[in-house]
Amino acid sequence: MRCVVAMICLLCSAHLFAQANAVADFVDSYANTHHYSGSILVQWHDGTRLARSYGLASIPLRVANTQRTRFKIASVTKVFTSVLILQLVEQGRLDLDQHIKTYLPDYAGEAGSKVTIQQLLNHTSGLPSFDAIVDQATALRDGIPVYQLPHTSDQLLAQFSGGKLISTPGEKFNYNNADYVVLGKIISHLYGQPYEQVLKERILDPLHMIDSGVLHHGDIVDRLADSYWYPDGRKVLSRELPVYPENWYAAGAMYSTTDDLLKFSKALFAGRLIAPATVQQMIRPGLDEYGDGVWSYQLTAKGTKHPVIKRPGLIMGTQAQFFHVMDQDITIIMLGNTSVIDSDALVEDIARRAIQ
Repeated sequence: MRCVVAMICLLCSAHLFAQANAVADFVDSYANTHHYSGSILVQWHDGTRLARSYGLASIPLRVANTQRTRFKIASVTKVFTSVLILQLVEQGRLDLDQHIKTYLPDYAGEAGSKVTIQQLLNHTSGLPSFDAIVDQATALRDGIPVYQLPHTSDQLLAQFSGGKLISTPGEKFNYNNADYVVLGKIISHLYGQPYEQVLKERILDPLHMIDSGVLHHGDIVDRLADSYWYPDGRKVLSRELPVYPENWYAAGAMYSTTDDLLKFSKALFAGRLIAPATVQQMIRPGLDEYGDGVWSYQLTAKGTKHPVIKRPGLIMGTQAQFFHVMDQDITIIMLGNTSVIDSDALVEDIARRAIQ
């Protein structure tokens, strides 16, 4: 009997090894054809791992991307903010059905007594968009003042997150960074510490995520990739517009590496950051298949539907993907520093090939 079990395990291992090689061939071919720049990591349930890096972290200095390169992760930050909020729920210090003013008594906007914490998490608050600039042409012509001028988190809350509601809370999905700025301020208020300090103490340090943190305009972060984008129709890469990255705050100000995000994924889905039941609450899809900081939907692969969790991040040239196939325990991390591909399509293509 032991011989049979051993033989089955050996065959499964050989099959997965061959599958990983096939995924590697696909990723290599895609990266070369589409001039992808960044790092990709795929890990299967048994620990089999595929790690690839392509392109340049600095084009003028010709510094190559590696698995140690740190990348801006944009809205992948929202997953961390969601976890911090749900940790407060588990501690009994926060109720998702309470309104903003319960935890931010000085909140001046209309939403204070109308919008719940849950509605902030799933982008149904009805708050006006934090990002008034909705297309590249307008950004190039007028700039993006909310990010190109320095703002404290208090100023972000008062100036951009406290206006009149544009829809009835709970009725419409409206993706909006303002929701997560408010959540970040709630986290800071309840702990009596800055958001990034709470992030460090509650998640980064316990998981030994030493290559992750919050970006600030005045800081030089070792091994951080520059980001490049196509600012017009010429298809010539240019540097991003100058911004204060900390203005994305709890909605998108973090940097990380593929290995660090894998540590986070393992801890999250193993129930080591929040309880398994809370994870299920977090990933329960609502409007637009959105849960608490993540999209949660079914991906069809090899004729079968698989539940997946996706959290993309996109800011100019920054393209990040945090992707997990729930029923197969497959994690895919993609961190890119150029705006040359459709990262949503690519991560799903990789997933379909990685699924057994």
